[in-house]
Amino acid sequence: MRIKTLSSLHVQLPLCLFVLLGCGGPSAKDEHPSGAPKAGILSLSPGWNTIEPGGETTCSRGAPFKYFVRPGTVNRLVIELRGGGACWSAFTCSVGGDFFQETVTDDPMVVNQQGATGIYDHDNPDNPFRDWHHVYIPYCTADIHWGDNVAEYGEGSQAVTIRHKGAANVRAALAWVYENVPAPEKIFVTGCSAGAYGSIMWSAHVREHYKDAPVIQFGDSGAGVITESFFTDSLPSWKPEGVYPTWIPGFEPSRLAKLSALYEMIGAHYKDMRLSQYNTVLDDDQIFFFKAMGGGDAQAWSDGMKASIAGIEASTANFRSFLAPGSDHCILWRPEFYTVESGGTRLVQWLDDLVNGEAPPSVACDGC
Repeated sequence: MRIKTLSSLHVQLPLCLFVLLGCGGPSAKDEHPSGAPKAGILSLSPGWNTIEPGGETTCSRGAPFKYFVRPGTVNRLVIELRGGGACWSAFTCSVGGDFFQETVTDDPMVVNQQGATGIYDHDNPDNPFRDWHHVYIPYCTADIHWGDNVAEYGEGSQAVTIRHKGAANVRAALAWVYENVPAPEKIFVTGCSAGAYGSIMWSAHVREHYKDAPVIQFGDSGAGVITESFFTDSLPSWKPEGVYPTWIPGFEPSRLAKLSALYEMIGAHYKDMRLSQYNTVLDDDQIFFFKAMGGGDAQAWSDGMKASIAGIEASTANFRSFLAPGSDHCILWRPEFYTVESGGTRLVQWLDDLVNGEAPPSVACDGC
């Protein structure tokens, strides 16, 4: 395993399909955190550090995997899983960057404070996570962080091999987290798009490990509206069974044709967790992938998204949602993180309440 620092680099936030979130600090409602733990994470350099775990970790076409860690000043932890598309067929896997992130670069987010936006802006007093430890798990396996398979798509000279090893990559990062942040006071598990699906699945693993810490999950722009044919014919190529939280009584993989069932099963088992989603009413990128799966038009996706959220809310008391107007994909890295509002409620305040205060009610834009 190799570690190097990125604290002196000035890098650009990728404006691609799926990018995610960062760090922050305590709110006025949470004034007295216990301080950072005496743990390995504090031995890292200030700013972003690169960890290269090696072993069985890999990207989709064999490039090396690495992840990034930024030590904070309070004993609280952000675990973020990046987004970046997916592939499940000869066509979607052969076109590479058009459908999914293929490699991990050295510039996962803006690390220079002069250019940082959204929750990466650690100087913004409104940032609920500005002082937290932050572990950023990149994504380059085209399997929403769930996969454990090496799949071949197509035939003959047109065949393409994809290493769907997202689960191995996340496990390597979490193993480091568990060793180096042994007793966090609070944990925020999040991710955008593909990372949103990773965040809900892996939040159960995190909660099972950290039995005494509050765990809050926030899925940014990943509503899970899929087609039946994708679930039966395409998802199996990732072999995601190894990440299913099968220790949950009554966990039934066949129910995952609706992502809402995953929220419901995890929420029912861990009643002390807070689970949540953020979406825009006509998310361009989620609609793009829904159509690529053989789904309907933008309105069909929007209706399916609202129905999914309504179903979770009806059955899961510890779930909240924030539905915003527009078609933007992902919010936490954007400058608009501090200004976007829905139904008269600012997202940044709503999220601060979700993490540090009384759980706020769900929010939906007028006319959505």
